Amino acid sequence: MKHHMCKKIIALVVLVVLIFLGIKAFNGDDKNAQKDTIVVAGKGELTVKPDIATISFSVMEENMDVKKASDAVNKQITNIMTALKADGVAEADIKTTGYNIYPRYNYVNNSASSIYGGGTQVLAGYDVTQSIEVKIRDLANAGKVVTDLGTLKVTNISGLNFTEDNYDGLVRDARDAAIADARAQATKLAKALGVRLVKIVSYSEGGNYPIYADTVSYSVGASMKSATPAVLPTGTDKITSNVSITYEIK
Repeated sequence: MKHHMCKKIIALVVLVVLIFLGIKAFNGDDKNAQKDTIVVAGKGELTVKPDIATISFSVMEENMDVKKASDAVNKQITNIMTALKADGVAEADIKTTGYNIYPRYNYVNNSASSIYGGGTQVLAGYDVTQSIEVKIRDLANAGKVVTDLGTLKVTNISGLNFTEDNYDGLVRDARDAAIADARAQATKLAKALGVRLVKIVSYSEGGNYPIYADTVSYSVGASMKSATPAVLPTGTDKITSNVSITYEIK
């Protein structure tokens, strides 16, 4: 009799546990319950005037003696730096971006009687090239800098870009404006729907894309030696940020 009663008690306990688990599974965990959400997009855009220009150029010398070629490049760079400083460019804004030494060879055929021919590589000299990037902070002098460089035996001038010295800060400002726009949109939408914003569920940013109004490129030739300072309008830039924010609502 006692044995039979124990079986009933055990069966009842098991039944209660199963019912409890079934109710919990049916209701689901609150943490995993489906949330009601809305998604809003925001855009921030800044129109700014560039306050800095960057320009790149190279100096190349060749010689059978690599030291003589290097010395010639050093002398030329020294002359260029003197001219740039005279144009108001700070030494801290003159940066070397590359320095290369390349041996150059000629192929000499020394087996003319051979059916297949033959030859050897003979050293023809060394090419030494130094590349420089310059920041021009006084944009009124940008044209003079470009023209002066053209008289100083540089091999090329390229990539005169007008941009902003505080670009990262402007990107943050555009992002803040985009977030504020999204928050305002969410507030309006929640009011129209008669719901309340609870918290941010997710956030994504579409990217910040600067739109440069003017980019100037030059190839230097002998004709620039008598050129007047170039006229270089800077235009304006647009920096944009696009964000998407998902809010939980109740």
